[in-house]
Formats: sequence, structure tokens, C-alpha cells
Amino acid sequence: MNSNTSLHLELPALPGELQGLRQEVRRFVAAERASGLLPYPDKVGLGFSPEASRRIAAQGWIGMTWPKRYGGHERSALDRYVVTEELLAAGVPVGAHWISDRQSGPVLLKFGTEAQKQEWLPRIVRAEVAFCIGMSEPDSGSDLASLRTSGAREEGGWCVNGTKLWTTNAHRVHCMIALIRTAKVDEKNRQAGLTQVLIPLDGPGVTVRPIKSMVGVEDFNEVNFDNVFVPDSHVVGEPGNGWNQVSAELAYERSGPERWLSTFRLLAELVQALGSHPSDAARVEVGRLFGQLMAVRQISLSIASMLERGKTPTLEASIAKDLGTRLEQEMVRAVRNVVQQESLLSRADGNALRLLLASAQRYAPAFTIRGGTGEILRGVIARGLGLR
Repeated sequence: MNSNTSLHLELPALPGELQGLRQEVRRFVAAERASGLLPYPDKVGLGFSPEASRRIAAQGWIGMTWPKRYGGHERSALDRYVVTEELLAAGVPVGAHWISDRQSGPVLLKFGTEAQKQEWLPRIVRAEVAFCIGMSEPDSGSDLASLRTSGAREEGGWCVNGTKLWTTNAHRVHCMIALIRTAKVDEKNRQAGLTQVLIPLDGPGVTVRPIKSMVGVEDFNEVNFDNVFVPDSHVVGEPGNGWNQVSAELAYERSGPERWLSTFRLLAELVQALGSHPSDAARVEVGRLFGQLMAVRQISLSIASMLERGKTPTLEASIAKDLGTRLEQEMVRAVRNVVQQESLLSRADGNALRLLLASAQRYAPAFTIRGGTGEILRGVIARGLGLR
């Protein structure tokens, strides 16, 4: 192994005072349930509810770490971790603000102009505006550097043409931070010449077409740009620096607790269905799943601690995402086996488990794709460890 390997994972413990915040979130969830505003989830994944996001925003739980001058709350990354962990574990629909809070806002904070921060960040904090990610394209697969959406220079800005694909919630949100090519391809350095730009999705020349997935929902979209004018004021960071900015952005996308909590409700329902006297076989399977879950959680916590200190843990985030993907798929398989062995779906109270398991089995293939395929991630990890 290369002696200059930059891998660094700590074993941080959440400060005891965060227990009060955890209880605060649980009281909020309980009140939402009691009022009928928050039904128990019947499928895995991030539900989309602008109303729920606005109620979460009213608690001060969006933009938690951001400066107060932009509407944020200047709390720690570990504070935010506790809140997101609790909301995800409870199955709260956070999809309407998730991308904006997790990565679009931080990208603007790190690379955006002062005018961009003033325009967008306070609205994100209030859950008034939502973003999507404009990276993937047709025929590119996981080779992001091969993207073909282009920006041609013209007076005062750029003329954008091309297509983004698999864009989650583009038909529901307001704006995209898109990665486009603004310079001729250099075959020796294809990552050069890429630029991030803000594109409002209700503007002229933008067409959003929802795509129905095998789960039966229209979360994904194809977004077409036909001579879309993007003013210079909507360029994020420096033209040509897009690859470096996206690399930093992916650390946010790949390391969060959603990488191991998207199927947590399925495991929670299984434990509930098993009751207080599970069989020895079921006990072993559940214990094994919880052991893996806690290991991935520790890695995710370590990354949150690194982000708190202003680091960009790209390698560590890739490890978290790869392990989290494997756990998500393993959890679906293991829960299905236990359900069959214990005949849990034949019981009258097994409906919630039945619905979640059916949803998880249809959704499981997507786990390997979002945030980067396992093969690509393991290549990133190998390079980071000096193995290739």
C-alpha cells in the first residue's frame, strides 16, 4: 500500500448534550404522527412533501450548519447528523429539501458568489425552493467526464444545449446545479473544461420529462436544454473548475446517514413483527444486520466529524457509500428470508411489513446506482489507497 495513503477514519462519539436534541426530534415526530400529518411509511426511500419540509424548516432543522447571515443556524455538523438520523429512521418525507440541504446549499456556500448565497440560501432554509442534481447523462454511464451537455460562450453568459438523465425530482423542484462542458474536450484531461451552472427549471428552453421506474413511481426525469441562456451570474465557482467542485459535492452525497437508513424502517418493522421471543435463527440474522448497520454508522459519523472540521473526505465517503449500498441490499435479502422462515406475512398484523418489503425488493437495484456505482466507487477507493 502507498505510504502516502490519505485514508483517515476516526471513532467519534456523539456528545452527550445531543441527546436532548435527539429527544426533541422524536417529540416532533410523535406530534406529527398524532396529528395525522405523518402516516407510517409504506415504502422505502425518501418521501417528497413540501408541507413536511416547511414544518421541519420551522423547527430550524434545514441549513443547520450555515451562517446566520444566510438564514442558517450555525450549529454543528453533528447536530445536523442527529436530526437527519432521527428523521430518516422515522420515515419522515424529507425529499423536498434533502438535496438542497445536503449538497446544493453547501456547494453555493463553498463556491458561490455573495449574490448567489443571498438569493438562494435563505429560501432553502425556509423550504421555499428546492434543487436537483444535474450530473448524469444519456450514454455516459458512470463516466461523468464524458458528459456532452455544452455551454457555448455568448454575450453576458452561456448558451446551454444537452440532456441530463435520471435526475431525481426535477419535475417537482425549482432549480438545478448542472455540470456542463464549457471548453473543448482535452483527451489527455477530460475532467478539464467543466463548469457548474444554476438553471431554473421553469425557464425557456427547459423541458422536464418524468420517467416511470420499475417501482411504479416517477421520481427520475430526463431534462432537456434547448438553447437555454445561462447568465454569467449563474455560474457557480470558476468556469472550468466544475470537476473539482463536483468531487467535493459528492462527499456530501455519498456519506450521509441515508446511505444506511433508507431501508431502516424495513428492519424496524421486522423486529416489531418478531416480538419479544424470536427464533434463534431470526435472532442471529437481526443481530448480524444491526452489527453491520452500526459499523457503517460509525464510518458515516467519522465523515460528519471531518466535515465539521472543514475537510473533504472524498475517499472515506466512497467507502461509506459502497458499504452502505451493500448493507441496503443485504438487508432486503435477509429480511425477506426471515419473513419467509417465520411466516410473518401470514399474520393479521403483517401488512406494514408486507408493503415495505415489497417496496424494498423493487427498489433495491437502484441502491447500486445512486451516488455512483459500486464498481466506480471501488476504483476511487483503490486509487485513494494507492492500489492502482
